[in-house]
Amino acid sequence: MAKKQYDLLFKLLLIGDSGVGKTCILYRFCDDAFNTTFISTIGIDFKIKTIELKGKKIKLQIWDTAGQERFHTITTSYYRGAMGIILVYDITNPKSFDNIAKWLRNINDHANEDVERMLLGNKCDMEEKRMVSKERGEQIALEHRIRFLETSAKDKTNIDKAFYDLAEAIYNKSPNKDSADFHQGINVGKASQTSQPQRQCCAGVVRLYLHFQETRIGVVISCNISIQAPCYFST
Repeated sequence: MAKKQYDLLFKLLLIGDSGVGKTCILYRFCDDAFNTTFISTIGIDFKIKTIELKGKKIKLQIWDTAGQERFHTITTSYYRGAMGIILVYDITNPKSFDNIAKWLRNINDHANEDVERMLLGNKCDMEEKRMVSKERGEQIALEHRIRFLETSAKDKTNIDKAFYDLAEAIYNKSPNKDSADFHQGINVGKASQTSQPQRQCCAGVVRLYLHFQETRIGVVISCNISIQAPCYFST
């Protein structure tokens, strides 16, 4: 059996309203790329990046969720497996800030109780169009006891710091810091055979597009029917 190329695997989730820049944050962190022509995520997308933290190689499996309400059934099914959740709003869009309360309720309703959380106020490079002050972001983060940063995917402000800080928080409370088997929730590969609803979901409801490259895996899941159980994939 080939030796694993990492020590730990952490699953992270990006959530927030459509258009706040979640996909741009993901691509900036994983590929150091910025593209203003991204279309809205359809269902679920994800990328993988391996980082070094405290002498360990940590594989980050980062799931990018669609912000539109019509994908709610799909996206909330992925909360449970996340070890860290990044909630993003747009500092130029006050509605995306007002909806933070809704997204926090989704975390409380669907995620593990011990999930690490972080709030990002994105597009801080657009200071001339700012409609949400940094102080308001800091205040709501303080009220909910979550980490907070303002970021810019365009100029890379605090992008790396956000993911490294979240990974470090997960690492610090990991029960087994020396095992690559420390992971839970969503794994990617062959379809799981654990239950009939999962098999039906993977085979009949969700169309899955896999694009494998040497350093990353991109997945898009789209669906026009509500599903009753999450899709699970395992290596």
